[in-house]
Amino acid sequence: MSRWKRAQTSLPSRFAAPSDVASSDAASSDMPSSDVLPRAVPVAVTHSTEGAIALGMVTAVQANYYWVRLDEGDGAMLLCTRRARLKKIGQQVWVGDRVGVEDIDWGSERGAISQVKPRQTALARPPIANAELLMLVFALTEPDLDPWQLSRFLVAAEVTGLGVALALNKCDCVDAQAQQQWRDRLAAWGYSPLVISVQNQIGIEAVRQRLAGQVSVISGPSGVGKSSLINHLIPAVEQRVNAVSGKLGRGRHTTRHVELFALPPVADLPPGLPPGLLADTPGFNQPTLTCSPVELGPCFPEIRQRLQQGACQFSNCLHRDEPGCAVRQGPSWERYEHYLTFLEEAIARQSALEQSATAEETVKSVTGNDGQIYYEPKLEPKRYRRPSRRSRHQDLKALCGDIDDLLEDVDPDNELSDDEPA
Repeated sequence: MSRWKRAQTSLPSRFAAPSDVASSDAASSDMPSSDVLPRAVPVAVTHSTEGAIALGMVTAVQANYYWVRLDEGDGAMLLCTRRARLKKIGQQVWVGDRVGVEDIDWGSERGAISQVKPRQTALARPPIANAELLMLVFALTEPDLDPWQLSRFLVAAEVTGLGVALALNKCDCVDAQAQQQWRDRLAAWGYSPLVISVQNQIGIEAVRQRLAGQVSVISGPSGVGKSSLINHLIPAVEQRVNAVSGKLGRGRHTTRHVELFALPPVADLPPGLPPGLLADTPGFNQPTLTCSPVELGPCFPEIRQRLQQGACQFSNCLHRDEPGCAVRQGPSWERYEHYLTFLEEAIARQSALEQSATAEETVKSVTGNDGQIYYEPKLEPKRYRRPSRRSRHQDLKALCGDIDDLLEDVDPDNELSDDEPA
């Protein structure tokens, strides 16, 4: 009897061929019922899905593990790893990515990501894919609202190409006059902020309406109440919150990673439109501006509005001292000084990138004491790194081999005898 047939005859009846199962069922019809067979069938069929690929979205990334919510069924969550071939081709997996999962083990709720679908949008910091709206959250006080910091965040948000929304938290800590002053000031900048108070539940419904039906990202400095806002929008999340540092006057870092949360349904949401997903991101105080000098101008709504009324004489006008500039004509605007400062930073960054073919690896950004970002060259890691123990052993073996070769090449006739004086 062959090895395959011996293996077939030794299989339990629940894994035998259909004909064998039918004959065994007929022969054992008088046997008492058992729960072994009903539990064995799902293990053999449902719990092993090798080769089948299920589509889903990455909702959280921690270390080398990814939480994926599947599209089919009731949206099951799987803890997945990334296939080695994706790592070899340099394919990263971000929160918000549409992925294909295979080798699903439903018993342990695990799988392996084998495909990453093309991204519609991509945020590098924080790494989020397929987002549609970027909501900036700032506080009117505690910490105080800095116009330069707010302007930098707004420009960095405009660079992404996503929709930009602005929410001003802690309105219960300032009077109505201060709130109106910021409304008028930001209206001149080209933005209509949502003035809210998370603690007193003011304006939360307006934020929920603004976020509904899309993948949104909440960003902003530390300590402004981003995690508290998410706790009110999605009570089941229970994000950790922290108080503002009394010594530094700014927020403490509370959120450590990026994660997508499902928003609850909104009452007047159009039929067929999903409630939406929301991502909380780690807070940071000085976002990096990665745009070129020519791309910086359209990131200011004031410049876009003036260019709609008339074009500049030169297509590559940087709106500084060029003749025929339409941006500098007419009344002055508040953020023009911000624009000139950011422009100098963008010019410095571009010149640093052009000086090296591998500028992405040789230039790093450093925040100075004044809050401005400067660029300086990186040290070569391989040049200033201590050699490994294995490399030292290899060099020692090579040196010993060279010494042996030299000793073999020595002419024995020219060697001194023991009786001859040196």
